[in-house]
Amino acid sequence: MRLPELAAALHLLPSDPPPTDPAPTGLPDAPVGGVTHNAEWVQPGDVFVAIRGARFDGHAFLAQVAAAGAVAVLGEGLPPGAVSTLPYLRVPHARAALADAAAALAGHPSRELHVVGVTGTDGKTTTSWLARHLLRAAGLSTGLLSTVGYELPDGALRHFPAHFTTPEAPQVQRTLRQMVTAGARAVVLEASSHALALERVRGVDWDVAVWTHLSREHLDFHGTVENYFAEKRKLVERARFAVLNADDPWTARLRGLAPDETTYSTEGYSSEGGAADWSAQDIGERATGLHFAVTSPLGSFQAALPMIGRFNVANALAAMAAAAHLGATQAQLVAGLASFRGVPGRMELVPGPGDGPRVIVDFAHTPPSLEKALSTLRATTGGQLRVLLGSAGGPRDPSKRAPLGEVATRLADHAVFTEEDHRDTPLADILREMERGAGPRTNFTSIPDRREAIRQIIRSAQPGDTVLLAGKGPEDTLERGQETLPWNEVQEAREALASRLG
Repeated sequence: MRLPELAAALHLLPSDPPPTDPAPTGLPDAPVGGVTHNAEWVQPGDVFVAIRGARFDGHAFLAQVAAAGAVAVLGEGLPPGAVSTLPYLRVPHARAALADAAAALAGHPSRELHVVGVTGTDGKTTTSWLARHLLRAAGLSTGLLSTVGYELPDGALRHFPAHFTTPEAPQVQRTLRQMVTAGARAVVLEASSHALALERVRGVDWDVAVWTHLSREHLDFHGTVENYFAEKRKLVERARFAVLNADDPWTARLRGLAPDETTYSTEGYSSEGGAADWSAQDIGERATGLHFAVTSPLGSFQAALPMIGRFNVANALAAMAAAAHLGATQAQLVAGLASFRGVPGRMELVPGPGDGPRVIVDFAHTPPSLEKALSTLRATTGGQLRVLLGSAGGPRDPSKRAPLGEVATRLADHAVFTEEDHRDTPLADILREMERGAGPRTNFTSIPDRREAIRQIIRSAQPGDTVLLAGKGPEDTLERGQETLPWNEVQEAREALASRLG
């Protein structure tokens, strides 16, 4: 695509005042190689989008991107005193323009795919992986884009060099194009509230929106739960078909937003009193996983899922409903669930000696998800239940620190509070807030260094005990002050288990 073509696609003129004529004139006929909002990533032939953020204004880097070979700048208007030596195209919303340009340059790949989006506070990743697995079991070549990484149809897990659920719009669109090129016919994409608010998934053509549930989270960014909900609901509004959790009170406000919808429930009935379309009954949990009966538009059937945690039944129902909408049969759903092998960092069992404690790594980092994880593990723990957890610092919501401490000390026999991406927030302050949440309970220890905390909690555990390492899951970095360190929670646990034998 050439610069005048891109400008025409975005209905832009090279001018500082708002454009009045949609025909782009006066632009060099330069080929456009890509688009980015990061001055460090500019390559020759790129268009640079100058975004005014909380800490930086992209207009401060106009000379740098010109020297790097950018061919034009998109922005909401040059600030006083700023000069651009490149063609400057004014846009109403810079982030929206970034997404629209990325989709145009990639050739709108989502239009060539069946796209399933999954949103909610908890359960997004597991539901996404389950949906991807079920679609593949149904014979549909399917890609995946989730917080754990992304997969092309070849099944190899790859990682983005960033620490958030959904990458920026150019990465999303390039990845979707990769999937089309690799032969994908469908893709499952986790859509976080940040991604929806910051237009990272603008330009994605959604066939199915899956809603897991909503609880208090990310208020540091959204300000209120209402704002958080408003961003999440965008996915349902933009999809042609919605899969809604009838057990979530927020679902009542989502009904009718999509042209068509279905509901699922582990209680059998919707919050409005009617029967859910997909429901689970007779839920049981064994050492080998979950088994339950399903009532659905495809008929009634028995299902088995080799995962820990009754809450995963809801994730399975949501994934089945999405896959069924795209053509999966009852038999394919049953076979697909039975062959599922889990998600890295989601209730992941760490291999260890048979006479040692059971060690589980899980991403649980909110009070509701931690409560679910501990309640699940308590049911299958013969000895003591121990948990290690922290709470993120920096701009992250501090209001969940005390509730995390309360849940941990109420449901576990012993809790260890430690670091978890404290960034520029004093770690001592975070630990103190978590300790405050314990109230009168004294069944906790604070160990600032996460590696040492893991070693100590595993060393003190006995055979028959369960140790839950919560909060990091599959994340591959640990943010300590201004440092970003490589991290692998499962590997840390393996080394701690091995040291018990030394």
